Amino acid sequence: MIPYNKPFIIGKELEYIRQAVESGKISGDGKFSKLSQSLLEKRFGYGKVLLTSSCTDALEMTAILLNISEGDEVIMPSFTFVSTANAFILRGAKVVFAEIRPDTLNIDESKIEALITPKTKALVIVHYAGISCDMEKISAITQKHSIALVEDAALAIDSYYKGKALGSFGQLSTLSFHETKNIISGEGGALIINDPQYYDRAEIIREKGTNRAKLFRGEINKYEWVDIGSSYLPSEIIAAFLYAQLENMDTILKRRITLWNHYFQKLKPLQELSVVTLPVLSEGSTMNGQLFYILCKDEKDRNALLDFLNLEKIKAVFHYLPLHLSPFFMNKHDGRSLPVTESASGRLIRLPLFYEMKDEEQNYIISKIFDFFKINHYTEH
Repeated sequence: MIPYNKPFIIGKELEYIRQAVESGKISGDGKFSKLSQSLLEKRFGYGKVLLTSSCTDALEMTAILLNISEGDEVIMPSFTFVSTANAFILRGAKVVFAEIRPDTLNIDESKIEALITPKTKALVIVHYAGISCDMEKISAITQKHSIALVEDAALAIDSYYKGKALGSFGQLSTLSFHETKNIISGEGGALIINDPQYYDRAEIIREKGTNRAKLFRGEINKYEWVDIGSSYLPSEIIAAFLYAQLENMDTILKRRITLWNHYFQKLKPLQELSVVTLPVLSEGSTMNGQLFYILCKDEKDRNALLDFLNLEKIKAVFHYLPLHLSPFFMNKHDGRSLPVTESASGRLIRLPLFYEMKDEEQNYIISKIFDFFKINHYTEH
């Protein structure tokens, strides 16, 4: 079976874990946490980065930092992972789901303003497949209406919009280092804080609501409970693995982008025959090789192709199910139809893509997709 994803070691992951253990500190905020945070800040121009145990944790921290509470409204796409919504629902917010664009599958910026009310506190955007939303228009909307902008950049490390790193537009943004992402630590994430007003409180929330970080810096002689919070720090073992990956980011992304481009070029004949639709890069956006998807003509075709590939020992998968139609949220949704979201979700397949994928494995996958559609245009070279 060719897996959808495969964790990998590229550099000094195991050596750094050994160093962390031998240092006598494997709880959070040690040497490797600080090295990882600093690397991310310097490379991407982020204001401040705090590692978290997951992107989910980072999103929950954004909701606390924005003082989201009962009655507040938060706009986001329905085509996203459940964590994006859960973070704000946990604080009592009413989530208002927006439609996505049919080309990039990102939030449709032309549909946002109609959803804004006096209760709207934040707009949360998701850069699907690491391809940027229209940040110019979205930033203008949030500034015009004085609402917070949060970037769920879980898929978007080292992707850019008009030369500026994704994750650097929102007052608060989040990254994921889950094993399915470009840069991995098993579980893991990061909170990006681009608005200095949130720096101090973010540190407190991340340390269970205490000012413990100040104690370790020698700024106070005891730490106290000063705010709400939780245990959002990853261990040094996770941070050590992550730092080795971050050191090799360029090598990892180069390989993934090569694989992405090969899929795109070789599957292009199927798009020209209107059999499938391939990903679209938005204007000003770059692509980071995070995931490669195809859209079939309908859900029946999609399901049949998934079954066929599985029989051929290829683990292709679907992606997000519309959150507004989920068992948890269906009765809370305002009843609006989101046809683009529903259509895309039913037609989408993600193809295997991982750093150690062999060229012959990828060519086998592509050839089997051509076999399914009974088209003989595919050649390996």
